Amino acid sequence: MRMEEFKAKTTEEAISLGLEKLGVSFEDVKIEVVEEGSKGFLGLLGVKPAVVRLTVREDLEDTDVLKAVGLTRDEETATVKEKAEKAKAKAKPEAPKAEKPAKTEAKPAKTEKAPKAEAPKRAKTEKAPKAEEPKKEAPAKAAAPATEGEAEARAVEFLSNVTKMMGVEVSITPRRDEEGNLRVDMMGDTLGILIGRRGETLDALQYLTSLFVNRGQENYIRVTLDTENYRAKREEALTRLANRMANRAVKTGRKVVMEPMNPYERRILHSALQGNDAVTTHSEGDEPNRHVVITLK
Repeated sequence: MRMEEFKAKTTEEAISLGLEKLGVSFEDVKIEVVEEGSKGFLGLLGVKPAVVRLTVREDLEDTDVLKAVGLTRDEETATVKEKAEKAKAKAKPEAPKAEKPAKTEAKPAKTEKAPKAEAPKRAKTEKAPKAEEPKKEAPAKAAAPATEGEAEARAVEFLSNVTKMMGVEVSITPRRDEEGNLRVDMMGDTLGILIGRRGETLDALQYLTSLFVNRGQENYIRVTLDTENYRAKREEALTRLANRMANRAVKTGRKVVMEPMNPYERRILHSALQGNDAVTTHSEGDEPNRHVVITLK
């Protein structure tokens, strides 16, 4: 009994691969699904291939018989083809008899041309539903904003899965601000891994959470992710830094070039010095090295 296991992304692909390699058809084997394939989380984490076991039916495993008569499997198929060709040759004399009624049946087909005149009538009756196409209000369901609590539930679901895979235990609290934006706070003991260097990991999680929450929604919901009040603390630190660098520019009479920052942090710097009478700010460079420059007015 010939039995082999095959792996692929999906069960169907694994079965097709096995049939191709074994050189048999679907009905010639017994199929066992050893393991269902898994796309994992976002197609990145926990991806598992599908595993199937194909067992060739015993009535096909007659290699011993073939060896006894001195035939290989290829030779056996050749003899089968020869028998098939002989059978076709015997059937040829009977073929003309079958073709004669076909000619007589072709004539009634001419009389069937009459229904063609009825085709416009059918088309007219089918046009009526087109007038009812305003029923295509189904897309309006997709356009409708997320129901109260739906966006919050999506955010919690996504972050719970990610933090679990990262091995971090957190409590997640979503809330809406006065403008309807979604703010999600995470609390725990080891949250440094979620913040990362200068908040880069937190920003990445915020971006992915926003994608997940707004998937399938036409009304965009702004998502802000925070942990241990990191955003507020970072904003205060950047505001102090902006004022300090502005004073340096005034004292030295030269422009001050800040270190590269992400768009969120650059906006904080611009906002902090927007009302300053002595200096002005602008951004230079390309991501990820884009930075703020403070110059005298």
